[in-house]
Amino acid sequence: MFASLTGIGLASAAGLNAYVPLLVVGLLARYTDFLPLSPTWMWLEHPVTLIILGVLLVVEFVADKVPAVDTINDVLQTFIRPTSGGITFGAGASTFTLTEITGEASGISAVAGGVIWGAVIAGATIALFFHLAKAIARPVINVLTFGLGAPVVSFLEDVASFFVALLAVLLPLLIVIVFPLMLILGVWAIRKGGRVRAEKRAQKQDQRAASRTTQGPGQEPRHRPGMLLADPQRWGPEKRRG
Repeated sequence: MFASLTGIGLASAAGLNAYVPLLVVGLLARYTDFLPLSPTWMWLEHPVTLIILGVLLVVEFVADKVPAVDTINDVLQTFIRPTSGGITFGAGASTFTLTEITGEASGISAVAGGVIWGAVIAGATIALFFHLAKAIARPVINVLTFGLGAPVVSFLEDVASFFVALLAVLLPLLIVIVFPLMLILGVWAIRKGGRVRAEKRAQKQDQRAASRTTQGPGQEPRHRPGMLLADPQRWGPEKRRG
């Protein structure tokens, strides 16, 4: 059960920041005994892996703080964050059987090539949900705050990702409380983002309709090429002869 909670917490953290939980897993596995990894996942604690993850984390940290760039980053992260969620859940689940996740009657093979694929799929799905909530809410926050909220919200997401990943390993029982709260917040962010976008679309449609009304077909323009020459009242016979 604790291993399942660890995997859920790590995958949730990966949905907010792909590299934070990977680094947490790698560093704790290398320098402590809190998270012993199976041979399949020991590459996560290799020094080269940790250095690469550290560099990628710095790039992600900077890119996610800049309005507009953060939206592009979220598009790119659509594949990376679920992958991170699958890896971290798989690494956390490497010490228990798949029946903890899928149940006895699932009929799914627990391990293939040393990888618990049910755990990997579950982790990728969880991370994808939180990634979508983040990606949908961020442009709305940028618009409402004129871009000023992007670095603040991004920093809070990074902090949340770190603490959730740490809790998932050190105090996995707390994930029973944290995960439902994150789910509720994620659903709210998705619904709020959809509502704001719908309102903005409606405003644009109203503006277009108002623009068509003010420039209707029965309204003459103020200036029209050749209008003076075609106006018989301004150009009488005398002026035309002169």
